[in-house]
Amino acid sequence: MNTAIDLHVLVRGRGFPILCLHGHPGSGQSMSVFTNHLSKRFKTFAPDLRGYGKSQATAAFEMTDHLLDLDRLLDRHHIERCLILGWSLGGILALEMALRSPERVSGLILVATSARPWGNHPAISWQDNALTGVAAVLNRLSPGWQWNIDAFGRRSLFRYLIQQHTPETYHYLAQEAMPAYLQTSPQATRALFSAIQQGYNRLSDLSQIPCPSLVLAGECDRHITAASSQETAKALPNAEWHCYPHTAHLFPWEIPTQVLMTIDQWIYCHPQIIQYDFGNKTDAG
Repeated sequence: MNTAIDLHVLVRGRGFPILCLHGHPGSGQSMSVFTNHLSKRFKTFAPDLRGYGKSQATAAFEMTDHLLDLDRLLDRHHIERCLILGWSLGGILALEMALRSPERVSGLILVATSARPWGNHPAISWQDNALTGVAAVLNRLSPGWQWNIDAFGRRSLFRYLIQQHTPETYHYLAQEAMPAYLQTSPQATRALFSAIQQGYNRLSDLSQIPCPSLVLAGECDRHITAASSQETAKALPNAEWHCYPHTAHLFPWEIPTQVLMTIDQWIYCHPQIIQYDFGNKTDAG
């Protein structure tokens, strides 16, 4: 059995802690669309999960080992209670943390994720892979280049990850997605696909999560469908669900302003999620 490891983590801001968990492939840096904004009022923690980014793993591990690492991270930073924001795989880990240690989780922001994830992604052809490789390399060299977007990006596998092919979105793909992809270890990929093959389903357990939850989905998500996310929202006792039209799995990079406004409004309407357990101290300090 593996033991917990110390994760590389990006820490920003001051105030009530928000733990930001990335997806696959991903890294703490790929959560910047959230941390750049939230760290203005809160203290954000964006770790590289085991096998991702700078938290590299040489030995095989299981998905449950991520939970050991995250418990260790919270203990290391003396975090007794936090709000968790999880994107895709990160959202599944957020749900698991809320089931494992509900006293440590004040609220959940679940992005493009599900307690019983399913997708409807079409089969991938060699042309898809070829076009995606060209689009990714050119976009890395010249982020947001409109010619590349029109010539290759819209015809590549990016068309299943995003719906709005804007230069801003392609900047995120170049600066956040590609480095994370290159730093994702084979061990991390094997751990994820092993869990998927076993048929992950925690829907029946969600009634045990009492904290407020915000569930966000992209209408055209082919990796974890909007219906899958909505099913999770309905099973959570205290959840609010939003579905954004004409967006896909990476919708925070497609419509960042709209997503962040939704999050801000939800936090404003649930002040208890950013309150400490002692005294009257809040995120304002």
